[in-house]
Amino acid sequence: MMEFKDRVALVTGASRGIGRAVAIELARRGAFVVVNYARNQSAAEGVLEEIRALGGRAYLCQFDVSDFSLVQEIIAKVEQDFGGLHILVNNAGITRDGLVMRMKEEDWDEVIRIDLKGVFNCTRAALKSMIKQRYGRIVNVTSVVGEMGNSGQANYSAAKAGIIGFTKAVAKEVGSRGITVNAVSPGFIETDMTYNLPKDLKDRYIEEIPLGRFGTPEDVAKVVAFLVSDDASYITGEIIRVNGGLYT
Repeated sequence: MMEFKDRVALVTGASRGIGRAVAIELARRGAFVVVNYARNQSAAEGVLEEIRALGGRAYLCQFDVSDFSLVQEIIAKVEQDFGGLHILVNNAGITRDGLVMRMKEEDWDEVIRIDLKGVFNCTRAALKSMIKQRYGRIVNVTSVVGEMGNSGQANYSAAKAGIIGFTKAVAKEVGSRGITVNAVSPGFIETDMTYNLPKDLKDRYIEEIPLGRFGTPEDVAKVVAFLVSDDASYITGEIIRVNGGLYT
């Protein structure tokens, strides 16, 4: 399966969780994957090793998605070094949970800066190359909590809801240039973010999910792979839910 053989893909926050699964899935399908990470170099190197073990091609690239100037500089270099950028998956994100009445200003700012501004930074930089080549696939990772809200996650919910509006707006702006912009909205997925949830809370969430389980990062990665494929060339501005029926 080499459907992305001539494609260069950048996946942000690709050292773990959903980003890791997306990077591996795209590489497995033939893409050259730029694996972005912020701090966890050893985890990123593990992703690189796994991709190479599959016979795939990848390159590690450390940068903070919230640094506007740095992102513009690095993505321009990626385009120059690897002959363009065809696929962008905006996955990088953090949580700083807490009730609004107790939330620190820096916890609000940091989540908005990385989870929402980071999507703008990377998209703006990637569009230069995509518009020039009249081709591009952008997928933004939002969340079910951006659609339905979640107590203790006002900052995260706001950032993820912002991504939904951003996706729809940019899809309208660049559709005429052969670029599609979509989002996936995962529900509760088995990642580092959900691993430490108390068992009783996990059990309560699972009771609310019609399919009766948390999703896997691979469940999300396969949807992302579809959205960046030629099979999805007439889909743009959409938010695809991958939540086991939790929110419809």
